[in-house]
Amino acid sequence: MTIETAPEENAPDGAIPADQEREKGDWRLLLHRAFKIVIILACIPVVLMLLYRPSFVHPPSTLMLADLALFQGYDRQWVPLDKISPDLIRSVMMSEDGQFCAHNGVDWVQMRSVIDDALDGEETRGASTITMQTVKNLFLWNSRSFIRKGLEIPMALTANVIWSKRRTMELYLNIAEWGPGIYGAQAAALYHFKVPASKLTARQAALLAVSLPNPIDRNAGKPGPGLRRLAAMVERRARNAGPYITCLDQ
Repeated sequence: MTIETAPEENAPDGAIPADQEREKGDWRLLLHRAFKIVIILACIPVVLMLLYRPSFVHPPSTLMLADLALFQGYDRQWVPLDKISPDLIRSVMMSEDGQFCAHNGVDWVQMRSVIDDALDGEETRGASTITMQTVKNLFLWNSRSFIRKGLEIPMALTANVIWSKRRTMELYLNIAEWGPGIYGAQAAALYHFKVPASKLTARQAALLAVSLPNPIDRNAGKPGPGLRRLAAMVERRARNAGPYITCLDQ
């Protein structure tokens, strides 16, 4: 009488059963495909950054695309940087990112401060530079999360290499949201003050700058006392901003 044994029992010592080998191969294949997908997704923003480098390219933000997808429409009238009031450029820089010309896309001093506050359990404040906000507006979503912040940082470092500071500022001021469906400095100036972006006064520019963190609730055209106080402070800073904006002369 012969006794039949399972294939695994006849396998040499130390050999991996065929089904386990197949399963291991399937996992390797899945990991390989996942790695390729991650690489492709990481390359897409870099390719777009290169495409957005020329000044004649006027890219939309993800919020603009969302407005289109929801059939809401939006108002954005692209203008080159030299057609935007210098008061607005200085005010935005002093309000949003005073070290814009000095850092490499990320303000590491501010970032470390925010991380320390988070580790201490304290309420954190924003540490996004203008470069980080630009890549967020062009490639990412709007809600706050550590995942989004983690994506912003390498994107901002890459953008700082691909784009000049002047181009980054031009992109930012033409895609920033300044109200429901209102994007860019030109549309914002016309909507809130009935003047083109080139004709904004120092106070109007400061009001637009301080409304940027929350443009839905902060109405630059109808500012409350708090917003007016912030604008007055930014206006004073912008008046003395000459040494901080030299990178935009290039």
